[in-house]
Amino acid sequence: MIGFDGTIPFVGLFVLFIVLGFYGKYWRRGDLNHVHEWSLAGRRLGTALVFFLIGADIYTAYTFVAIPSGVFAKGSLYFFAIPYVGLTFGVALVTMPRLWSLSREKGYITASDFVKDRFSSKILSILIAMTGIISLLPYIALQIVGMKSVLTVMLSGTANSNTVEEISLLIAFVILAAFTYTSGLRGATLTAVFKDILIWITVIALIVVVPLSIGGGGGFATAFKNVKNQTYITVSESLVPGYTTLVLGSALALYLYPHAINGVLSSESAQKLRTSTALLPLYGVGLAIMALMGILVYAVPSAMNFLSHFPESSRGILVVPSLILYTMPGWFSGIALLGIFVGGLVPAAIMAMSQASLLTRNIIKEIKPNMPASSEIRITKISSTAFKFVALGFVFIVPATYAISLQLLGGILIVQILPAVFFGLYVKSSLRKEPLIVGLLVGIFSGIYMVEYTNNFGALTSSLFHTTFGSLYVAVIALVFNLIISFGGSAIMNKKRLLSYGEGSSQ
Repeated sequence: MIGFDGTIPFVGLFVLFIVLGFYGKYWRRGDLNHVHEWSLAGRRLGTALVFFLIGADIYTAYTFVAIPSGVFAKGSLYFFAIPYVGLTFGVALVTMPRLWSLSREKGYITASDFVKDRFSSKILSILIAMTGIISLLPYIALQIVGMKSVLTVMLSGTANSNTVEEISLLIAFVILAAFTYTSGLRGATLTAVFKDILIWITVIALIVVVPLSIGGGGGFATAFKNVKNQTYITVSESLVPGYTTLVLGSALALYLYPHAINGVLSSESAQKLRTSTALLPLYGVGLAIMALMGILVYAVPSAMNFLSHFPESSRGILVVPSLILYTMPGWFSGIALLGIFVGGLVPAAIMAMSQASLLTRNIIKEIKPNMPASSEIRITKISSTAFKFVALGFVFIVPATYAISLQLLGGILIVQILPAVFFGLYVKSSLRKEPLIVGLLVGIFSGIYMVEYTNNFGALTSSLFHTTFGSLYVAVIALVFNLIISFGGSAIMNKKRLLSYGEGSSQ
């Protein structure tokens, strides 16, 4: 349990976080009754702000909770997150400036806007919007799991801790919903800068303080000695294909998520977007440090003793908060734990905003095309609030470990929009909407079936499918099916079209 000296900075800084969120309404004023002003901050964010916003967007509870948890439980396999970070920004530099330029020229706010215009297909646009919305639900749930891990550590040993924890989460989300509703992405951007500053302070402190607190400079040697499991240290030969495809699939998926695209389209210019993207690998250093905490905790007896009081299946999510509590001074623990807490809260806000834009613009507006702008922004704001509380309710009902595992399914789903979005940026004439629709559906349903089959149609604990080539990430296998259908079907249709055109000309 955190002491009074840690509670004061936690609460005080959280109040500052709230003030920044509501102040966003007045910062760089714009008419927030327009969707592009509310959800993209008027497309006027410079290099530094885009850097912090996208950093907050994609360095989430996945970084602070899921990866250290995976390393704590499984070891080296979960280090796939480190090389995938380097690869994903290469993907972003190739695709995102092009998407930004087209979006600025045509007025796109979502990837579905682009796809609808590019392929003249409402059905494909709606399917991509639905995929984006669904894939983000478990991702938001994961942010809440990360926030719960902080509250669990802070309130451990207090009376009625579960009730206090749930009430605290509810209050935090009511505040989040209120300032997001009024300030939109402007409020999220200011809180993202605040969150990232806290996170960087925490990351630097962890890598300096934890080894010193262990003493003798032998922290990692002690940690590996305590693990006593050689398969923990290196990826087994049978898992090398799985490791490789996890890197590839995750790198391809990250910038397809609606919240990442939302951050990209808020940039003031394509050049500023390129510059901020080129700087984002700095966050990869932070990710590597957080992953190492999943190992280093084995060398901190007090933290391991604390973790032993929890079921084995849920210990991993408490690794970083428990390390902070048992190695840092009390006052600094409050600062660092708040960094992780808002590290889930800020991305949850941006994710819900991007879901709301997809729902309003690419689903409801297709049903009611003449919907006035005032109704569009009102529905977008209300649905953004609703998505936050749907995810919150999900976490209250479903066990935390299941929510983290379910995030894997989100990646399997979102990567299936790659042919229409990424390839659609460059090879429009080679792709046809009908094969893209079929490929997307085949990719989604085959991916869901394979991941369910792998887990014996029970709780989702693995996303690697066993094949003759070894274990492979389900998302990559399903994407291959998708690409074969999308490009193969398009080639057949284009060939038939050329033949029919030739026959018509000869007549």
